[in-house]
Amino acid sequence: MLYIISSVAGGGKSTLISKILERHPSIHFSISFTSRPIRKNDEPGINYHFVSKTEFEKLIKEDFFFEYALVHDNYYGTPKKFIEEEIAKGNKVILDIDVQGFRIIKNKFDDLISIFILPPSEEVWIARLKNRGTDNEEVIEKRIKNGRDELKAVNEYDFRIINDKLETAVDELEKILFLKEDRIQRIINEF
Repeated sequence: MLYIISSVAGGGKSTLISKILERHPSIHFSISFTSRPIRKNDEPGINYHFVSKTEFEKLIKEDFFFEYALVHDNYYGTPKKFIEEEIAKGNKVILDIDVQGFRIIKNKFDDLISIFILPPSEEVWIARLKNRGTDNEEVIEKRIKNGRDELKAVNEYDFRIINDKLETAVDELEKILFLKEDRIQRIINEF
C-alpha cells in the first residue's frame, strides 16, 4: 500500500513521519530528490537526496521519477525504482510529497491512501514557518502564498489530520496506516 502524506510548508508532516518511522521501522519511506539547497539541519540521504537543478533535469529526461514537480522554485521528485520495488514486495511505503505530486500520482496509482496534515490555525502555521529559522522573509511569504493555494486541495485527500498536539496527531496517523483495507474503503466512501 502506498501512503501519500502532504501538508503546507511548516505543517509538521516531516516530524509526524519521523515519529511513525521510529514506532514502525517496517514501514518504508521514500526519500525524495530535490534541487533545493541543503539547510543546516538537513542530512543528505536521510531528509532528501540533494542534486543540482541540472542533475535533476537530467534525471527527468532519463524517466527516473515516479512524479516530480517544481515547488517554491525548486524541483522535488520521487524515485520510480524504489516505489516499484517496495510495492512489489508488499511493503507499506510513505511518500512525503506536495499537492502537485499527489495529483500526479493519484492518476498513476490505484492502490493508495492520501493524508493531508493541517496546522491547527493560520496563525500557528505562520508562526511555525517564521520560528523554524530556515528561510528569509521573502521565502516565508512565498511559502504562505503557496500554502494557501495548497489548502484549497485538502478535500481531494482521503484523510485529514490536524497537527495541534504532536502525540495525538502521530496516533491518528498510525491508526490510518494500520486500518484494514475494507475499512479504509468504507471510510473513503463516507467522505
